[in-house]
Amino acid sequence: MDSLFVIAGLVVGLLVGMTGVGGGALMTPLLVLGFNISPLIAVGTDLLFAAVTKSIGTATHGWQGTVQWNIVGLMATGSIPATIVTLNFLSDIQAQGELADLIIKNTLAIALLITATLLIFKNWLTKYFRTHPSEQSTFLKTALTVFAGGCLGVLVTISSIGSGALGIVILTLLYPRMNTVRIVGTDIAHAVPLTAIAGIGHFHLGSVDLSLLFWLLLGSIPGVYIGSRLGKRIPEEIIRYILAALLFGVSIKLLV
Repeated sequence: MDSLFVIAGLVVGLLVGMTGVGGGALMTPLLVLGFNISPLIAVGTDLLFAAVTKSIGTATHGWQGTVQWNIVGLMATGSIPATIVTLNFLSDIQAQGELADLIIKNTLAIALLITATLLIFKNWLTKYFRTHPSEQSTFLKTALTVFAGGCLGVLVTISSIGSGALGIVILTLLYPRMNTVRIVGTDIAHAVPLTAIAGIGHFHLGSVDLSLLFWLLLGSIPGVYIGSRLGKRIPEEIIRYILAALLFGVSIKLLV
């Protein structure tokens, strides 16, 4: 079984390297549906998985100067309290195993539908936001950034999904004049404290499998490297559409 987890990590790493989509949208459903792991354990383990992998990305972007740390701080102002509140909610319902799994599976399915839709319309949305920027006051933009962070905190803590594709679209909407590499760098940097705090919270709830985490990382780290190189040779749009179709199918499977 350990070797299968390594292979799963490798496959997810390859897809993340080729598409840039957060591992949560791929890893959590794979653990739940492919390995029949409890949704709570799958989410908790994947959050720490994301925290480790995205720390590497944050270090790279930080070194290159492609992180808007002030925006990271604003988003964290909303996401960290929201994460703590959501963890308390999960702690309260944890004893009701079936209810907890049902809430997580349904939230996961909805998050996958949103991610799949964003993958399909990603280029159109990015182009539209940048050619039709909305003029907002500094106060309103600050408030919306904090609120967006709070929404991501809730969604990511329950499903481990949202800090990737959804975060990028939110930043593009709020900061349309920021170039793509800074948006990606800022989104990844914000995902680190969010997934780390959520993951540590899940660890305290007993919903993290450290052995599973080790084997997944063993496969995913080289997978991300290989995938990032293969992605240059395969049309990115084709990969996104295939991945979107896969996520749509998985979300339907979770709902039924």
